[in-house]
Amino acid sequence: MSTRIAFLKGHGTENDFVILPDPENAIDLPPTAVAALCDRRAGIGGDGLLHVVRSAAHPEAKEMAAEAEWFMDYRNGDGSVAEMCGNGVRVFARYLQRAGHVAEGDIAVATRGGVKSVHLAKDGGITVGMGKAVLPEGDVTVSVGERSWPARNVNMGNPHAVAFVDDLAHAGNLFTPPPFAPATAYPDGVNVEFVVDRGPHHVAVRVHERGSGETRSCGTGACAVAVAAARRDGADPAVTGTPSTYTVDVPGGRLVITERPDGEIEMTGPAVIVAEGELEAEWLDTVRF
Repeated sequence: MSTRIAFLKGHGTENDFVILPDPENAIDLPPTAVAALCDRRAGIGGDGLLHVVRSAAHPEAKEMAAEAEWFMDYRNGDGSVAEMCGNGVRVFARYLQRAGHVAEGDIAVATRGGVKSVHLAKDGGITVGMGKAVLPEGDVTVSVGERSWPARNVNMGNPHAVAFVDDLAHAGNLFTPPPFAPATAYPDGVNVEFVVDRGPHHVAVRVHERGSGETRSCGTGACAVAVAAARRDGADPAVTGTPSTYTVDVPGGRLVITERPDGEIEMTGPAVIVAEGELEAEWLDTVRF
């Protein structure tokens, strides 16, 4: 009888993920296997993979085990490792709740971007403490075809380049990474957000996520956009002493981002588990190499 491995599928504002519960970190997941699982034709399909591991069982998370029992070992759709995924954290928390590992209220999730605080509300919404944004100095530009724009360099535990444009169609197809300059600004690649205004403290975004292409939503990207918009609008909470909240529309839905005067950023949005099933372990073995 063949061995089977449990999996689930979930999404946060249509940023979708394969969820692989593996508490003791027993499943070998090289990049080839992750890419195969995320393949939308030959695999399950997803923008990324949420590998659910107890922090104490993972070498990258052991030091966080005292703060957070569970580690989100996040991988991009191409198999590469990523520091953080805001939509992924919400879906990860929803899985923990569904599996009975956590209840409504406040929990902590370990990520490569540090321990994130998560609140599971009774109404189904999930708020994630995303930490503070870092705004590296230096001019950055991004380009699509003959057009180029200045971009705000924002780091949310992973790198972002935020460009304000007149029309989201100017972002092109976003199948390939938009060129940026200088190359030294993002030695490991970058997530690029193209932003238009919809109203006061209300923007819409398209994003190219490194390692995944255009996605329906990007949580850390929405946070980066809110920070860049606040700075552009002269609404820096550290200066005004007042929290700054932006509504960020993404192709897959809506996120609400609040930056507090102490610099901490909170993201609120939905997370849904849509399916669960079993993988053939033999198939996974064939795609590991």
